[in-house]
Formats: sequence, structure tokens, C-alpha cells
Amino acid sequence: MYADHGEEHAMAERAIQAGGPAGGDVHPAYVDKKRYFWSLSLVWPLLPLLGIYLEVRTGLGLANWMTLIVWYVGIPIGDLILGADSSNPSEAAVPLLEEDRYYRYLTDLTVPVHYGVFLVSAWYVGTHELGWFSLLGLALSTGLINGIAINTGHELGHKKTRIERRLAKIVLAVVGYGHFYIEHNKGHHKDVATPEDPASARMGEPIFKFARRELVGAWRRAWDVETVRLARKGKSPWDWENEILQPLAITVPLYIGLIALFGPIMVPFLLVQAAFGWWQLTSANYIEHYGLLRRTLPDGRYDRCRPEHSWNANHVMSNLILFHLQRHSDHHAFPTRRYQSLRNFDGLPELPSGYPAMFFLAMIPPLWRRVMDPRLMKQVGGDMTKVNIDPDIREQMLAQHRRPAGNSAS
Repeated sequence: MYADHGEEHAMAERAIQAGGPAGGDVHPAYVDKKRYFWSLSLVWPLLPLLGIYLEVRTGLGLANWMTLIVWYVGIPIGDLILGADSSNPSEAAVPLLEEDRYYRYLTDLTVPVHYGVFLVSAWYVGTHELGWFSLLGLALSTGLINGIAINTGHELGHKKTRIERRLAKIVLAVVGYGHFYIEHNKGHHKDVATPEDPASARMGEPIFKFARRELVGAWRRAWDVETVRLARKGKSPWDWENEILQPLAITVPLYIGLIALFGPIMVPFLLVQAAFGWWQLTSANYIEHYGLLRRTLPDGRYDRCRPEHSWNANHVMSNLILFHLQRHSDHHAFPTRRYQSLRNFDGLPELPSGYPAMFFLAMIPPLWRRVMDPRLMKQVGGDMTKVNIDPDIREQMLAQHRRPAGNSAS
């Protein structure tokens, strides 16, 4: 049912012969019913500007919290109302979808939108006397949107065209997370769903503990990858060819310039929005592979990443504003596949809601575990050898989930 990275064409042929993945339609005349709704990815980042407008008109600092309210409350409600969509394009339709430049224009245009929202928000903070409540709300709202900019960089950074890869570095620079371009593509995708991956959460590991491991480990792995790559070319890691330094060369002057232009008030604004932007990525990494583990082969290596090594979500509302990021299983199986072509499969690990609701749930560790641990155990058939467990509580987890005598794996 699943395929390795190098078997995409063979899988496509098998899918067509078998009737396609879950919900698939083998007829090539596929119509994307969500085609124009994908433009919500351009509209959604504008919410902090609407908050600013409403504060100017009403004088209510609460208006600058609107983006967070929509994210943590409004979108989960939208997911609940609209439900999930498990339908897929046929494999015969995928090449046409991939070549349709409309979908690419949306990701490309999102880049200047992120910069525009960031700069207008910074200008507003720097030119208006804001109370702490209003300032904090706008900083967090801007950070949330800039965290979504990392998702834009994620989509662009996996593509093969030079312009899209450059745009990925540019948009990641807005929140100072340019190392993601290297860390994600050359680190996370290689080590995903293994104990060696700092960006794969372990069963029983609270998100706050995971964040400490992930944030430091991601930077270290990215730098190590670039150092090795450049050393093979006889170059220093401080060479301009270092693809971590390139986006930093945008972030540092941008932030220094804003501080010089608007004064010390920029320092807390920039720090809070950057930290909260990073938190969005940490939240995504936490929920995407929680507890899932790739099989160890006889030679000690791990088997290839397959769709069952990622948690999936087909919820319509949140997928429309996240470029289908929540169809994460197919993305990890075929990283270069564009968002509009990502597929659902039967039998995948399924999240009970879209990312916004799951991000909030993750911040309440006991509730997260009550919801997700049973789903994880059901997914692996109760077999703890198939689970990536937090080593600090490994014995506790094994004792808690040990099968009764005579009970075999399913």
C-alpha cells in the first residue's frame, strides 16, 4: 500500500490499477473542488492587520488578540463544522495538478504577504503608544502568522526550482528561522520517527520538554550538516555558500534596522513574535510524529519513512490555510509532491482535529496524553516495540501498556 521514496512512479501505476488510495478516483478528469479556497492561505496572514484596524476604530486592545482567538477557537470550530475530506486526485490527474501554476502562484505570493504584515505590525508598534495588553496581543499575533511563514518556507523549500528554494530562505528569514531550510530537508526527513531525531516527539514526552530538545538539536544538526557539506568542498562553515547564513543575512539587518528606526520598543516586540513563531513550528513537529517509530532493520539501519510514520489530518478548514500540511503522511513519503496533490490513505494514524486544536491540546500534557496515547497504542496494535518512547519514563510506559499474558499483537 505504501512506497519508498524512489518508487513513486511504480506506486502511481499500482494505485491506478487498484483504484487509487482511499477516496481516489481513477478518472483523469479530476476537478479540485477546493481550488479557489486555497487562496485562504493568502487571506489568513492578514488577520493581524485587521486587528490593528479594529483597535484604531474601537480603542480596544483586545482587537490585537483576534488572530489568536481565530486560530485557537474559530478554526477548530470551522474544522468541526466542515469536517474532514478524505478524497484524492487520481494518479492520472496528479501531473496536471502539479503543472498548474495557479497553485504555485499562491505559495509565491504568500511570501510578500508575510513581510508586509510583519513590517506594518512593527510600524504600528513603533509609532503608537500601546498598552502592554495590546502590545502583547499584537506581538503574539504577528508571531503566530510568522510561524505560519515557516510552513510556507516548508512548502517552497521542498521544491526543485531555484526561485522557490530562494523564496523559502527569504520567508524563513522573517521570523529568524532560516536554518529550518537545511534542518528539515536534510535532517528531519532523514531521521524522522526515530530516537535520533530531535524533531520527532516521543511517547510520554511533554511538549515543553520536547521544545528544549528540538530547538537546540535542530540548530545543531543543521549547522553540522552544512559544515560537513562545505568541508567536502574545501570551504569553511562561515563561507557565504552556507545556506544557514544566507537567510540570517536578511534577518539580522532587518531586525537591527527596525530597532534603529523605531527604538527600544522593537526589542520586546521582535523577541516575543520570534519566540512565538518558533513555538508554532515546535508545536507542529510535536504532534506530527508523536510516539511513532520506524522499524530497525537487521543491519542496524531504520527502514524508509512511510506514510504510517506521520499523524495525518484531513480537516478542511485548517488544511486550506496550511497548504495541506496536515496530509503529512503522504508528504513524508513523497516530499517534493505539491500540496494540492497530497493524498490520504486508509489505515493512517489520524489526529482527532486539525493543527490549531491539537496545538492547544499539546499545551495541556495530561489532556494530550489522555487523547493521544490510546490512539497511538491502537495504531501500533499495543506493541510497544513499535513506539518511540521517552527514555526517562521508558519503564513506566512499558509497565503501563504491557499486554496481559497470552495477548498477542494484532
